Amino acid sequence: MRPRIMVMLVAAALLTCAGVRAADDAAPAPAPSPPPVAEAPPTAPVPPPAPKEQAREPSPPPSVTVIGARDAHGILGRDVRSSANEDMGRIVDVIVDRDGKVRAAVIDFGGFLGVGSRKIVVDWNALRFAGVSSKSDSITLDLNKQQVSAAPEYKEDTPLIVLGAAGNLHPWDYEH
Repeated sequence: MRPRIMVMLVAAALLTCAGVRAADDAAPAPAPSPPPVAEAPPTAPVPPPAPKEQAREPSPPPSVTVIGARDAHGILGRDVRSSANEDMGRIVDVIVDRDGKVRAAVIDFGGFLGVGSRKIVVDWNALRFAGVSSKSDSITLDLNKQQVSAAPEYKEDTPLIVLGAAGNLHPWDYEH
């Protein structure tokens, strides 16, 4: 019952904001005041009054989606482990293509307490999120430590070399 109340409160707040905004947008513009009466003839012609601004249509209220706390979690900083439970590092970035589709994750791999580590890029499809229910749970990578150790280091603003599990890597046309 709590999520239903939250949805109703959010919807009521959005409708109230939309109503106030619509009232502000629909408020009539102040009428121009008549020119002052002068005793001497004017030296320059009086410009015509500016046309009234076009009435703007109020913006529609934004859509609202409520996702349950058990159904979605952030992944940045999350530990990554192999299926053999080897420590593979942690996710430090997510790579998307020009269409906004998630393509890969950047993992800070190796080292000890951040010293001697390097960033590598793994294919998004090589990550498994099935056992992730809280921030302390790790993400599983379908690669082993030896495979990830052989991967080249990620350097920003250079072509990405994405490490994928067998059959998962799709070419990325980066010259587009």
